[in-house]
Amino acid sequence: MQVLGGNKSHDEEEVMPVMDLESSSQDTMLKGSAWMTAGSIFSRILGAIYIIPWMAWMGSDYPAANALFAKGYNIYSLFLIVSTAGIPGAISKQISHYNALDEYSTGNKLFKHGLKIMTFMGVIFGAVMFFGAPVLATLFTDGDPRSIPVIKSLAVAVLIIPILSILRGYLQGYSDMAPSAISQFIEQIARVIYMLVATYLIMVVNKGSYINAVVQSTFAAFIGAAVAIAILVLAILKKLPKLRRLSRSSKPVENLNERNFTREIFEQAVPFIILDAGITFFNLFDQSTFNQFMRMFVNATGAQLDNYYSLFGFQANKLIMIIVSLSSAMAVTAVPILSGLYSKGDKSKIEDQISNTLELFFFIMIPASLGMYAVAQPLWTTFYRYDALGVLMLQFSSVISILLGLFTVLSAVLQALYRNKLAIKYFIYGFIVKVVTQLPMIGIFHEFGPLVATSIGMAVVSWLMLRELHLSYPFQTGRLSRRISGIILFSLIMFISVMFVNWVVFHFVGNSDRIISVVVLVLEAGLGGVIYGYLVLKTSLADKILGSKVERIRRIFNIK
Repeated sequence: MQVLGGNKSHDEEEVMPVMDLESSSQDTMLKGSAWMTAGSIFSRILGAIYIIPWMAWMGSDYPAANALFAKGYNIYSLFLIVSTAGIPGAISKQISHYNALDEYSTGNKLFKHGLKIMTFMGVIFGAVMFFGAPVLATLFTDGDPRSIPVIKSLAVAVLIIPILSILRGYLQGYSDMAPSAISQFIEQIARVIYMLVATYLIMVVNKGSYINAVVQSTFAAFIGAAVAIAILVLAILKKLPKLRRLSRSSKPVENLNERNFTREIFEQAVPFIILDAGITFFNLFDQSTFNQFMRMFVNATGAQLDNYYSLFGFQANKLIMIIVSLSSAMAVTAVPILSGLYSKGDKSKIEDQISNTLELFFFIMIPASLGMYAVAQPLWTTFYRYDALGVLMLQFSSVISILLGLFTVLSAVLQALYRNKLAIKYFIYGFIVKVVTQLPMIGIFHEFGPLVATSIGMAVVSWLMLRELHLSYPFQTGRLSRRISGIILFSLIMFISVMFVNWVVFHFVGNSDRIISVVVLVLEAGLGGVIYGYLVLKTSLADKILGSKVERIRRIFNIK
């Protein structure tokens, strides 16, 4: 495996241990996050860009096709998380634990047993989703018969994605994020190519049904997963001799059989199921209740309600998940690092790592969310054509993305530190708050109501988790507060500057031109990045959070 951070001995250079005593956990966190962030951002951006030709080829059927796609994918997301059973996260966490104790052979045996379980889970849940499609359509899509073939097409992907997930979890357990990131990007490329070719042939060449086009678009998830599995298998085969040497030189496996492994895997996996599905549970609750609750307060047709739901539940959500994926990248990287430190009982380093993780999260997430708010108008117009309500939905969702990302990171940190039950309990509290506030918030804010209820629920969860972490591992709140204050100040300066440019440009050129919106989006994104980057480099805030290597960037740009 590729070494991430620290100076290694000759043997270690060949196999990359998860936590070298002389390596910096901050460096490992930054390098791992960089790989996962790059993979997540590129794949998310690609996953958003396909909307432009897809929407054009759907023509007047686009709103219905978009809503149908969104409903199918929300069900798929839940089955995906349940079918993988949280085992990839558990495997990553436990392999890091065993590697920290020099028990590499035990970790390998755990992985092999987990692979068998994942294959079985894929078959079972793929079959349940396929044959139970009519029931799922009744439960989650208000009985929409169009969604049945969509759900069935996604069931095929559920067959193999559990295997894909555990392969990623195995490599992440060694803090080797590069293969996971590369496979994620290639998976998205294969998926997008298939769905666009299929949609073009069905809608443009053959003038066919948009339902068939959506079915093929969702089946593309299987194509992407198959390609990604091939890439990860090649990566593991390439490193196999080195992994075997490390396994032979490690401590022997003691008193562990397959029953021990199964119990251990599922004890760690269940919390990952619930917490990884956290945002999906919120989305499914919106999907299941939105039409019924909205009808209590507004007089709207089914098509209008579908459009309202699509605006926040799919279109805005698809864009904000680009920046939420940044926090997911940090969470994936933090789990093996913190698990290794916990196994060694190093409380002071755990406290430092929690501080580093939170600082890095806010350093990236706050400017990203405010930046997306600032460029919401050209961004929405570029992807979906101008829609005043859609722009407002995206702006509101951009702010909420901070809470979604914070929940993702904090739940991963608690799980890495074996505080699984508390993490689940706090999530349940937040979800109950979401359920209780949903109806009154829709009554007050109408189509914005689900977003308001989500923000309240996620705020409750995040506050409870932060409080628990600080009680157990009193990280440096003073230092964290000072740095977050600087991040907020510089982000606001960037935000105001971009908003001013946005107002000036669209005041003179109008709202609806897509080509102009693309140009404005690129210019504003570049301007925002330059302003924020200059401020954090000039004040050395970047050095404090990212480390001394930032000095090289300052020299390149002659910033003193």
